[in-house]
Amino acid sequence: MQNNKQKFHNFLGPKYWIIWISLAVLRLSCFLKYPTQIKFGQSIGRIFYYAASGRRAIVQRNLGLAFPDLSEEERDKICVDHFAALGVSLIEMALSRWASNKKLRGITRIEGKQHLEEALSKGIGIIFLSAHFTTLEIGGRLLSLYTPPFDIVYRPNRNNFITEILNTTRAKFAHSNIEKNNIKTMVKNLRQGIPVWYAPDQSYNRKQSAIISFFGVPAMTNIATSALAKLGNSIVVPYFPRRLKEGGYLLTIKPPIENFPSNNPIEDTKKYISILENHIRQCPEQYFWIHRKYKNLPDPFPNFYEDLES
Repeated sequence: MQNNKQKFHNFLGPKYWIIWISLAVLRLSCFLKYPTQIKFGQSIGRIFYYAASGRRAIVQRNLGLAFPDLSEEERDKICVDHFAALGVSLIEMALSRWASNKKLRGITRIEGKQHLEEALSKGIGIIFLSAHFTTLEIGGRLLSLYTPPFDIVYRPNRNNFITEILNTTRAKFAHSNIEKNNIKTMVKNLRQGIPVWYAPDQSYNRKQSAIISFFGVPAMTNIATSALAKLGNSIVVPYFPRRLKEGGYLLTIKPPIENFPSNNPIEDTKKYISILENHIRQCPEQYFWIHRKYKNLPDPFPNFYEDLES
């Protein structure tokens, strides 16, 4: 098996140079004080806001669908703040890869630690059920400060080099990285008592999915968590990180979802969506609105992004 240095030698060609330069900038950012790092990331995100008009339009459409009761000015502010949060997420990738546990513990609070300790004491598999927030990468690293090593379920990036960077970063604290279609390994490890970190809020196709409302709007939604929990004989513990305005992070561990899994995966998933929506309302700018959340709906549902595609 190739070691990390050998793997990275596969990505020395010119088409990867911009990624190498970006990685070097992120590494250098780790020498800044934490507040300066955050401001640097926000500046990167605001540049992206003005440069990426197509992505900005997707964010604005998603916010319009999810928060129709907000004024246009309020949604525009969330949109700007979302891009700033995306920029910070790049800096947090550097923190996830290079920051010390001591530094991260110093800027982290945990809420609901008793739920985590109770779940771990059962000695069975745990699905740490989360979602795609801009705190995705740092959230996994922070969770690892309080838990035994866990598996991370991931979707490969279209750029193999980026996939390798993310996987080698996660490998520093995770038990293993498991590709999202490798259900067999997830189930095997859960049965062995190894926790699995899982974020099923994005549905990339209609397999293992159903149409469930997300903020009152129909969305194709992954319902595979029930089957995974049942096959893995696991409890499901919702977990969400939040970047605090005053600086640092709050990890929120929820109680295990009651009667999960049941014999109705759609109703199970609705419980998860309700918990997720409540958390998003606390920090709407931190959810991953840049993704087309309401895509892939079958007829007769509308294509919410049709006019943007032109």
